[in-house]
Amino acid sequence: MSEKLSPIEAIKTKSDGLRGTLKESIDLDNHTGNVRPDDETLVKFHGMYVQDDRDRRAERAAKKLDKLYSFMIRLRIPGGVINAEQWIATHDISEEYGTGILKITTRQTLQLHGLLKHQLRPTIQAFNVAKLDSIAACGDVNRNVIASSHPQLSPLHKEIYEYADKISTLLLPKTQSYYDVFIDGEKIYERSSEADPLYEDRYLPRKFKIAIAIPPSNDVDVFTNDIGLIAIVENNELKGFNIAIGGGLATTHGNPNTYSRLGSIIGFTDTEEKTLKAVYEILTVQRDFGNRVDRKLSRLKYTVDKLTVEGFKEELEKRIGFKLAPEKPFEFTERSDRFGWEQNHEGKWFYTLFVEHGVIKPYQKEFLYGVAKLNVSNFIFSGNQNLILGEVSNENKVKIEQLIEQFNIAKEDSVLRKNSMACVALPTCPLALAEAQRYLPVLVTKIEPILEKYNLQNDEITIRMTGCPNGCGRPYVSELGFIGTGPEQYNFMLGGDRYGERLNKLYKEKQTESQILEEVDSLLGRYVNERNQGETFGDFAFRAIL
Repeated sequence: MSEKLSPIEAIKTKSDGLRGTLKESIDLDNHTGNVRPDDETLVKFHGMYVQDDRDRRAERAAKKLDKLYSFMIRLRIPGGVINAEQWIATHDISEEYGTGILKITTRQTLQLHGLLKHQLRPTIQAFNVAKLDSIAACGDVNRNVIASSHPQLSPLHKEIYEYADKISTLLLPKTQSYYDVFIDGEKIYERSSEADPLYEDRYLPRKFKIAIAIPPSNDVDVFTNDIGLIAIVENNELKGFNIAIGGGLATTHGNPNTYSRLGSIIGFTDTEEKTLKAVYEILTVQRDFGNRVDRKLSRLKYTVDKLTVEGFKEELEKRIGFKLAPEKPFEFTERSDRFGWEQNHEGKWFYTLFVEHGVIKPYQKEFLYGVAKLNVSNFIFSGNQNLILGEVSNENKVKIEQLIEQFNIAKEDSVLRKNSMACVALPTCPLALAEAQRYLPVLVTKIEPILEKYNLQNDEITIRMTGCPNGCGRPYVSELGFIGTGPEQYNFMLGGDRYGERLNKLYKEKQTESQILEEVDSLLGRYVNERNQGETFGDFAFRAIL
């Protein structure tokens, strides 16, 4: 007797190409700010999540009111680059709809929160006019493809970045339901041509993430993705990509069958055709072999471990029709963003703005709007939730510097703060067990004096926090990691390396703030006194503490 499929599988196959009853939910169901239950699943495939303000649940329940539902929209921006006109459009849309806050995600794109149901269609239509969309930004499909964000790293950045767009386009669902539902039935082509050889009518068992890294930077945390492509550059020529599979961080508290895993390199491809073919067929292997019964065990990492790395590679090579070459050597020596001004090989300037946890503050938003009005740069989102103003000439650099001074942008922040990352968590994420984005800045402020006490304020220690074990802020590959277990309590993770090539481990469970600060003080004291020459904090903790 075969195992019963997850209920989500039936919703997908019966959805009429992800249309479901979304039109009815949006246009007819005025009694609620939510969509119908099955449509809550389908709306994700169109780049949206249903959320509610958890800070106001008790108050509204006492008044016998429905939850205060709203929607988050996440854009699809392969490689994380938009132009000045698109920034202006996004700014204007955020001012008209939602909370007005723009949030840069860890996957190089933007989210708008707090949109009401009746605002979904005009918001999507406004983005469409700006040539932006949210197709497949969420859901059981390939999501936003990210790439190393610092063009000054390599003269080949543009060539490598273009792979993000090619892969994103290659792996888009064929259904035109996004246009049918949200853009007044605009038809791109006939429904008969919606046949989808990749996703079929069942899509993938779970979400799928792809990242492209350009050594020596691992700013995308390439090994945490389902597919990681590592660019191999020799003598300023792109030779191809090492391909890693099976990365993923999400776990479930109390479920020992779930675990974090870093990707395994299975080989090298030396042409664009081979690379794209391999990427495509890795998805088909996951589609056919992935777990569709238990969604907690349905990511590619579990499929890889079920088939074994060699077994997965053997199945993949059958499908692509060629053998993968052996992996090429590479080295990561940085993961942080390069703040302030840097110049690339063409003499163009890039200014990296620190955006704490991706939440663009009002004064930063005004500054960026002013820059966009000049139309002298593009806007690049980093995998660390920061923003780079790129492709700036010497002449235009002066204009941006005037705005930097006018808006007091170049504020001094600690190295620890600049190396911090947090997920959204409360009040909008339904999965959050504890605070993250609202609390980590407070915790960092309390850790900063401890760093000064030990003269470590310039040590680039990474610190990351999430409100649940899903890992959206990538806490499992940080030197100091905190994972919410309940209100004001966190699992303390320790021993990750500085460049994202080793997972950390559970050090202490369910720690309160006072316990965390006491442990950090003790650990940093030992680090100063017991470290080896040149040893980073993560490597020290892995060697001497765990």
